[in-house]
Amino acid sequence: MHFDLHGRHDADAPTIILSSGLGGSASYWAPQLAALSDDYRIVSYDHRGCGHTGGEVPADGGIAAMADDVLEIAEQLGLTRFDFMGHALGGLIGLDLALRKPGIIGKLVLINAWSKADPHSGRCFDVRIELLEKSGVPAFVKAQPLFLYPAVWMSENVERLEAEERHAIDHFQGRTNILRRIAALRAFDVDDRLQDIKTETLVIATRDDLLVPYTRSIRLAEGLSNSQLQLVDFGAHAVNVTAPDAFNAAILRFLRAA
Repeated sequence: MHFDLHGRHDADAPTIILSSGLGGSASYWAPQLAALSDDYRIVSYDHRGCGHTGGEVPADGGIAAMADDVLEIAEQLGLTRFDFMGHALGGLIGLDLALRKPGIIGKLVLINAWSKADPHSGRCFDVRIELLEKSGVPAFVKAQPLFLYPAVWMSENVERLEAEERHAIDHFQGRTNILRRIAALRAFDVDDRLQDIKTETLVIATRDDLLVPYTRSIRLAEGLSNSQLQLVDFGAHAVNVTAPDAFNAAILRFLRAA
């Protein structure tokens, strides 16, 4: 597992692990690094099958196998407890860890995540798979921002999106890996076990998320036994990228609270 360390490096620094969504890249969290650096040793990592980690996503194991990869990183760093922030698929990894390893996560942040995939999200993934299978990687990558960002933000960041598109094509994780990762997140279902998670959790969602209806986050907040909900109007699926200042302020309030 390839991971990067940022922020504090003193021996007693608390640690937060950041886990991205379907793209699986550590670089997704660039807008959060400066905000968290004074408080934390920050661990960002490339998921298995992605980026510098590379390799192949297991055919079986689903989200639990991806959570095991996080435990591998924790073991390498000698961590017995850490905070965790996950976006979408990364949030599912956090939920799995909180269920299987109670106490290992101090505070949990879930961004546009879910306890059970919504049928609408399934429709979106069907479209994306069809693009990949019938039109190829460039079409799959070109459609990706539509599911991540607000329209006005895309209009104002054309050059950035073009650069992201080129990078995503050059570093595409591969057909098999992307299909296995989509299958894992679609199969994930802990809806009837949410009350078993005692971890203090911040659930963040956006009303304008095209990919994941914000009602999935309301369900998380209602089902988890120790949670609070931050619901905002603007930012879409990748709200930590499109509205980083407000997002960073919200997570710091939660993480710093006694």
